[in-house]
Amino acid sequence: MKTQKERQRWIGMLVAILLTSLACNLFAPPVTPQPEAIYTSVAQTLEAQLTQTAFANLVGSLTPPAATLPPAEVSPTLTEAPPTAVPSPTLVPPTPTNTRVCDLARFIRDVTVPDGTRFLPNQTFTKTWRLQNIGTCTWSGYSLVFDSGDAMGGSASVPIGTVNPGQEVDLSVNLTAPGSEGKYRGYWRIRNASGVLLPVVGGYQGKSFYVEIRVVLPTPTAVVSSGFDLYSRAPEAQWVSCGSPCAGGTVLSFGGSDADPNGFVVYRGGYRLEDGSSPAKVLETHPMWVDNGMISGLYPPYTVVAGDRLRARLGFLAKPDGTCGVGNVQFQINYKEAGTLHPLGSWTDSCDGNLINIDLDLTPLAGKTVQFALVVLANGPSAQDWAVWVNPRIEP
Repeated sequence: MKTQKERQRWIGMLVAILLTSLACNLFAPPVTPQPEAIYTSVAQTLEAQLTQTAFANLVGSLTPPAATLPPAEVSPTLTEAPPTAVPSPTLVPPTPTNTRVCDLARFIRDVTVPDGTRFLPNQTFTKTWRLQNIGTCTWSGYSLVFDSGDAMGGSASVPIGTVNPGQEVDLSVNLTAPGSEGKYRGYWRIRNASGVLLPVVGGYQGKSFYVEIRVVLPTPTAVVSSGFDLYSRAPEAQWVSCGSPCAGGTVLSFGGSDADPNGFVVYRGGYRLEDGSSPAKVLETHPMWVDNGMISGLYPPYTVVAGDRLRARLGFLAKPDGTCGVGNVQFQINYKEAGTLHPLGSWTDSCDGNLINIDLDLTPLAGKTVQFALVVLANGPSAQDWAVWVNPRIEP
């Protein structure tokens, strides 16, 4: 089928051809016609008009050739009716239920012993938790029970008093930290009168609550030596003397007479010594007045500290004119531990104008509680054995 637009295009082309022809005649140069020519021209004009009229009618009847068009798309034939739209179902939210649980607890907080609290080995403590009864049943005959982990010496079951719905309660258990260093955790639960364990909202895995501690070893503190003044504490020592062989011995009083044949122990501060000095702290210990006589003083117990040292100077008193006598002795320092006497040092000396300096390291005895003993043994006759200890002491 020819469209109106194509028809108008063909008509336009024919009109253009016609107008071009008329224009050529219109602009031709004028010629003076002859009479015969006038008649001929009129006849031709009429003929041309008729021809134009016929041509116009002819153009109106002409139909331009059909244009080649691509084949039209053929809509498929529907063999089924289109699906009918199904309205979406109306969603109705579920109706909330107000059904409450009989036995239900809520963990509130730790009242004592926050997680990670440090304790010394075997230290006792009390752990307290705060919980709330959020069930509908009253807790009566319920218990706090150990569930798993580290029991830490806690009771397997601790009774809980009556707790009404909505009420909060503090639950406590007495525990003891383990004896070894490390991290420990114990889980606890609530059990009803029928033996059923309650769920715990906010608790560990919704069922329990726990205590968690760290056991640490005590930090060693530096022990400061208090020292031990053997000079000033000489009156506290047990002084005895004996002959050779020494059997039993004679008890001496401190500060006794220097004429006592059993020997004596006295202060001699300010006396001249064999080296010509006159120190203030001089302790004289004279053995029993027999050959190879002996005198000994056992001091009160003392706990030795690492770094302690026993210091003193040993020698003799000088005669009134400042010269030496004929003294000759053996000085000894011993210590007694658990009933047994042990030697620390021994020095043989005679009056020669010089004092012996001693400085003993007591570190091997550190931590031990011992009794020190000062001893003087006569080498042969004891006459003029005016043996002295100058400022004997234990100090850091």
